[in-house]
Amino acid sequence: MLGMGTMLIGVVCIAAIALVVLGALFMIFNTLVTWKNRVDNAWAQIDVQLKKRADLVPNLVETVKGYAKHEKTVFEDVTNARASMMGAQTVDDKIKAHNQLSAALKSLFAVAENYPKLEASKNFAMLQEELEGIENKIAYARTAYNDSVYQYNNTQQVIPYVFLAGILGHKQAAYFQIEGKERENPQVKF
Repeated sequence: MLGMGTMLIGVVCIAAIALVVLGALFMIFNTLVTWKNRVDNAWAQIDVQLKKRADLVPNLVETVKGYAKHEKTVFEDVTNARASMMGAQTVDDKIKAHNQLSAALKSLFAVAENYPKLEASKNFAMLQEELEGIENKIAYARTAYNDSVYQYNNTQQVIPYVFLAGILGHKQAAYFQIEGKERENPQVKF
């Protein structure tokens, strides 16, 4: 009879250990999924603002064209950058396209500074103000996104998550960073 009680205790212990391990696996899985969803949500917020900005660009270009017709290269750069933004599919491609469009818009505004009548135009001022508001929202959303990426990536690198993140299909997410060349001020020469 004593052997049967010992065996029952052994089975209960094994069942308890199995439940603890299973509970830990559920916790790890759910934590990784939660952070992945936060990263996806944060990116979606950026994506909305990038779309708004891309939709504003043609009006901005047309307004500047009316005053600075001979700045064809700048207009082409902005138009090509917008097309890249609209065609980008992955987060990495969208980040690169965003950086390209930001640089092109800096050049466009640098050109606009040389046309006082353009800068005085109500339409241009309104578009510039709207773009500035969108840029501020993008900056805020980029901060939230990068914070989520930090937490998601960090979670994958600590014990016990490090052992299961890859197995469960989780990969490090990319930060939304401005490329080195995009940090430079544009040089406009006439």
